[in-house]
Parts: sequence; structure tokens; C-alpha cells
Amino acid sequence: MNDTIIRAAEPRDLPSVVGLVRALAEFEKLDGPDDAAARRLVDDFGAGRYSLLVAERGGELVGYALYFFTYSTFLARPSLYLEDLFVHPTARSAGIGERFMRALAAEAVRRGCGRFEWTVLDWNVDAQKFYRRLGAEVLATWWTCRVTGEQLLALAK
Repeated sequence: MNDTIIRAAEPRDLPSVVGLVRALAEFEKLDGPDDAAARRLVDDFGAGRYSLLVAERGGELVGYALYFFTYSTFLARPSLYLEDLFVHPTARSAGIGERFMRALAAEAVRRGCGRFEWTVLDWNVDAQKFYRRLGAEVLATWWTCRVTGEQLLALAK
């Protein structure tokens, strides 16, 4: 019996989500959000800048999926973009990740999206296998480009 529910996040969930984001950063060997970034994450949820599903088991959040919508000019349709998918290591191998992906795919279909997209780290072979098993194509011909910090400020001048 699966006692984990996948549901839309509520404002009361955000402190636990911030903890999960920090756990994801640790897993990815990156710096997690500092306190100021954590406050922005909470504020931006309240402002509707992104959407969030959570996995709740026994009153505790054990995973989250943060997503938003972009737009495909070639398809002339919106795209659902998954920014983060994280299931705490203690809750893995229980089908939670697949349930998140199926819920997100259903949301994409409901919203008329032509695509459901995300990125995966090159070293996360387990995640790549998981996504392929769900029918995803891992695109080797598209690279993520990013401008942050001082470079972003310089580019904006």
C-alpha cells in the first residue's frame, strides 16, 4: 500500500520545500539557497511565479516537483518545464518520482502543452535511465546556456 500522496503545494509547505531544495543541492554537490534565496523562493511561490507539487507521507514532505510554463514558437503551444524533481533518498524506490512525472504529464496535457521538458545532469545516469524508461528522449544536441551574476549585469548594460 502506498501511503504517499502527491498534491499541489500550499504556502504552509514552503519551509519543508526549502529543506528539500537544500537536500537536492547537497545531492548535486552545489551550494543550496541561502536564507535570502529561501525567502525569495517562498515569496515567489506566493506571487505565482512557479507551480509546485509535493509528496507527503505520514505528514512529512518527502519530495517536490517545481515547474512553470514556457512557450514553443515552432509548435505554437505552451511547454511545461520541470525545474526540479527531488525525492528524498529515504523515500526513493517507492514510485514517487514516477507518480510526479505522470502528474506533470497530465497537467501538460490538460494545459494544451506541446512539450514537457527538463534537464538532467550528465553524471546522473540513474535519472537518465529513469527518464528513458518513461519514454523521454535525452537530447545530446541541445546544450544549456546560462548567464548569472556579474556576467548577467554586464550583458544587461
